[in-house]
Amino acid sequence: MHHVLVPSDFFRIESRGTATILRLTSPDGTNRLTRACIRALTAGIEELRQQSTPLIITGNREFFSVGADLNEIAALTAAEAYEFSSVGQTLMNSIAAYPATAVAAVEGHCMGGGLDLALACHRRIATPRAVFGHRGAALGLITGWGGTQRLPRLIGKGRALQLFITAEKISAAQALEIGLIDAIADDAVAEAIKLSN
Repeated sequence: MHHVLVPSDFFRIESRGTATILRLTSPDGTNRLTRACIRALTAGIEELRQQSTPLIITGNREFFSVGADLNEIAALTAAEAYEFSSVGQTLMNSIAAYPATAVAAVEGHCMGGGLDLALACHRRIATPRAVFGHRGAALGLITGWGGTQRLPRLIGKGRALQLFITAEKISAAQALEIGLIDAIADDAVAEAIKLSN
């Protein structure tokens, strides 16, 4: 397996057996999807596509990802916001079109754009402690990264709308019940690797 040449502050690549693990990282541990992070991830995924091995995207015990950086978004001009929406979509689409199985292994908080990222993966495994939510509506934002299209397809329009509008947080058990995730496992990464083969 060749290693990704893109050095990054935002993720690290590990290989385990036949799978490639992309672990989101950030200095504060919340794995915010900033503009710089989105660009780095897009370049990393493009490079990983060449090897066509199953891809597991994960974070740390507390945070898969809290999504976009709201302070950064607040400071964007209209043109920059449109561009940010567009680069986010490009990333999500490249994960959705990944040539091998792409699985999100979710521990801890998976929010907003982080949920969009998990939804772009083909399958989702969560630990019992995982929490999912989309706070966009409560902040007057609706994500432009495809989550509004992917979530209804997965869990139905009514339930998806409820999640977006109320910005409620749901547990791993609830997420499994409504079909947002495929399974709950104490070791989400190990389970994701099993699922991806």
